[in-house]
Amino acid sequence: MNLRVLSAVAAATFSAFLLASTPAFADDAPSGHWVSAWSTALQQIPQRAELPALYRAPEFGGRTVRQIVYPAIDGKQLRLRFSNVYGTAPLVIDGAQVARAVAGNAAGTRAGTTRSVTFGGKSGVTIAPGGQVDSDPVAFNIAAYQPLAVSTYMAEGQKLAAWHRVASQVNYISTPGNHSADTDASAFRTRFTQFVWLTSVAVDTAPAQTLVAIGDSITDGMRSTPNANRRWTDALARRLTQKGIEGTAVVNAGISGNRLLSPSPCYGDAVLSRFDRDALRQPGVRSVIVLVGINDINFPSMPPHAGLDCDDPHTPVTADSLLRGYQRLIAQAHQRGVRIYGATLTPAALPPEREAIRTAVNNSIRSSRAFDGVVDFDRALRDPDHPDKLQRRYDSGDHIHPSDAGYAAMSEAVPIEEMGLTRSAAGAK
Repeated sequence: MNLRVLSAVAAATFSAFLLASTPAFADDAPSGHWVSAWSTALQQIPQRAELPALYRAPEFGGRTVRQIVYPAIDGKQLRLRFSNVYGTAPLVIDGAQVARAVAGNAAGTRAGTTRSVTFGGKSGVTIAPGGQVDSDPVAFNIAAYQPLAVSTYMAEGQKLAAWHRVASQVNYISTPGNHSADTDASAFRTRFTQFVWLTSVAVDTAPAQTLVAIGDSITDGMRSTPNANRRWTDALARRLTQKGIEGTAVVNAGISGNRLLSPSPCYGDAVLSRFDRDALRQPGVRSVIVLVGINDINFPSMPPHAGLDCDDPHTPVTADSLLRGYQRLIAQAHQRGVRIYGATLTPAALPPEREAIRTAVNNSIRSSRAFDGVVDFDRALRDPDHPDKLQRRYDSGDHIHPSDAGYAAMSEAVPIEEMGLTRSAAGAK
């Protein structure tokens, strides 16, 4: 949602040594079982001649884009997915490479780890408007939560039609030319904080499964520390690792400002419209957590704006209309054999009439048993003395979005035992 907006040192050194000394090329036979290990959801850039600076895309044509991503599970092969779902012209990628990033906050890559990415055996690909393409499998030793640099050389004249606007991650654009194989960062002089075209990194590993989190800015990690992976989904992945639970990749399909029922000119298609594409079609998906609805409640009351009105449409909702929307998601998930968990809406210091809707929705999520289970984020974050507000220690400062500590508390509220995440992926049903 976006209202306008050994010792510890020795162990770390030893871990860095292991990563640096492990070859990037896979030497074990692939399993043939693909799971989504990292993902993001795209939103259309507002289509207007004059846009606020916040929505102006940088220049990509004839340049190399390097994006830093963190796969959530180990594997021996990877496959990249590129999307032109909102494009009105063909998307032309003239070259792509993947390598280990030297760090999550730098454009350089580790020498000797770069691998070429092909598409049907060719170095480039053209993606039709509305389409998406998976790369050929790339042999690569993927280490969970260690950064990869995905570099794509974009053909001249390429324009950006969609992005993931709030990446909480710095990415890079080069000076003109194909710098996709560069290990040195000197050509990557432009920084930007979106994800573009790349929507998924799938990993070949078994047994494994994917848990998709879909929703608004609170899933997207708005106001968490950039370049630090402090979203609640990241914290959940760390929690699973700390408990020794293997075989579940947690991936994020949140979009800041997103709604359940209505699209937005700024904040993407409604979850109802994108649920199949962004959640149910993820490779290896077994479970989905849905946290969305607070913007449906809040945005209709915002004053309309001349020109670009990101809060449009200003259509009031009721608790019943939101619950009917959830029922549609539940039906879609169950039709695909995917478990779906409803998350209670978190406190947002709403006026009484809007707070009444949030409370009614949360009470129904808890009591109706319509979902396969409940993730009670509201209870985890709310102030016991003022349940319409976040606890101060969990408030990022805008009284809506959690702090890093708040996102960590959300991860602790996920009932991993009830969701079957403590069982092996092969045995999960």
